[in-house]
Amino acid sequence: MTTHDSSPYPEPGNRVAELTLLYQFSNTMLSTIRLNKLTHLILTAITTPSSNLFERAILFLRNEKSDVLQGMLGITRQLSEGLQIVGDQDILGSRWEISDEIISRQRSTDFSMHVRQIRIDIDGPCLLIHKLFGERNPCRSDDIPCQTCQVCHFIRPTCSGSFVAVPLVCHENILGVIVVDNPDSGRNISDAHVNFLRLFANQAGMAIENSMLYNRIEEAHLNLKDARERLLHGERMAAIGEVAANLVHELKNPLVSIGGFAGRLLKSLPTETPQHHYADTIVSEVSRLEKMLGEILAFSRKPTICFSRCDLNEIIQDCLTNCATTFEDHNIKISVSGCDGRWSVSGDAHQLKQVFLNLILNACDVMPEGGELSFTLDTGETLQGKKTVIVCIEDSGGGIRKEMLPQIFNPFFTTKNHGTGLGLAIANRIILNHLGSIEAHNTAKGAAFTITLPLAERINS
Repeated sequence: MTTHDSSPYPEPGNRVAELTLLYQFSNTMLSTIRLNKLTHLILTAITTPSSNLFERAILFLRNEKSDVLQGMLGITRQLSEGLQIVGDQDILGSRWEISDEIISRQRSTDFSMHVRQIRIDIDGPCLLIHKLFGERNPCRSDDIPCQTCQVCHFIRPTCSGSFVAVPLVCHENILGVIVVDNPDSGRNISDAHVNFLRLFANQAGMAIENSMLYNRIEEAHLNLKDARERLLHGERMAAIGEVAANLVHELKNPLVSIGGFAGRLLKSLPTETPQHHYADTIVSEVSRLEKMLGEILAFSRKPTICFSRCDLNEIIQDCLTNCATTFEDHNIKISVSGCDGRWSVSGDAHQLKQVFLNLILNACDVMPEGGELSFTLDTGETLQGKKTVIVCIEDSGGGIRKEMLPQIFNPFFTTKNHGTGLGLAIANRIILNHLGSIEAHNTAKGAAFTITLPLAERINS
């Protein structure tokens, strides 16, 4: 096994040279399924000095969804010398290879970055594209009035001189286009070179399609694996929910009795006695446990949503009114903007209020010595054909640790010393059930939660 930096091939047009190059290219196509590497090998092979074909090459691939040709890569001869020939001394047993370093260097050139910005509408006015897709044969810039075309903003400005474009055809489908020229020497592209380019493009088209098919299969496999993991996770959560629901019911009855008797005992004891303090502790702890069990039950139970038209502004104002005493105790300043009208959404007002109360109380917990809490309402981008309202809630509590941000909506994850870690998980599920989304990020002062909901209508006051 040897590695060579160059190869003494004669000019294409020589039958032996053409067959040798094509055979070696076939060997190369069998060595990789990475589409990115494959495109670099294709263009480098036809621009490398050892093959003596072309001085520059551009690759466009077809985007079937938008039906445009998208610029993928552009390589000049100066950056094609990294092509290596790997294999036996017998040329027919060798193949081309290119390093990741050369690939990165080729991709980062100004020319290649310019090519990647090009988008050509296949049904647009470009005469060259019409001819390529109509006849499916190589096309010279001299065959049509490319040099004087007034509508071309794509290939002609990039290749100012004479050039040749060849379609990448596989199973009657055009996958893309390769454009070649000789900008340094100005050398004309011979018929022998054009014929060889057509043979080369046929193999390149098949190799690219194979790579695309492999990538689609791999993507489908990953999607299937992801779906399987979500299904298993759902089954586990359902089992946990069922156990949790049964456990909650078993625990709530004795807790009610304990809390009731402790409350009666508390009323009968003198205030300043240790026994009164003990009973008060029992009552408060029972209340905390009942709240925790209620959250677990709410999370494990399949929620029922009573959809009706409700005003998001009113829901937020109710939440702020209910928490007014908490704001005073914590010395928290409130600011609200964007509430100059009605923000009507279709949803369950009680559940939405639960979401905002949870976020408000969490913010108060992280600002025990005082701070600022702001609400901003604004219209957002269209979601599923409907306009949206975006509610942003920001605090000045210092923010959430970066490594914890991706986990805060996970069930039973909490950064507090108390609680179940279900508050944000329940809030997330409520918003998802309302066809919206909730996200969290850090700001300069603290944390910000952004809630997006489909907007039924907005009536300005």
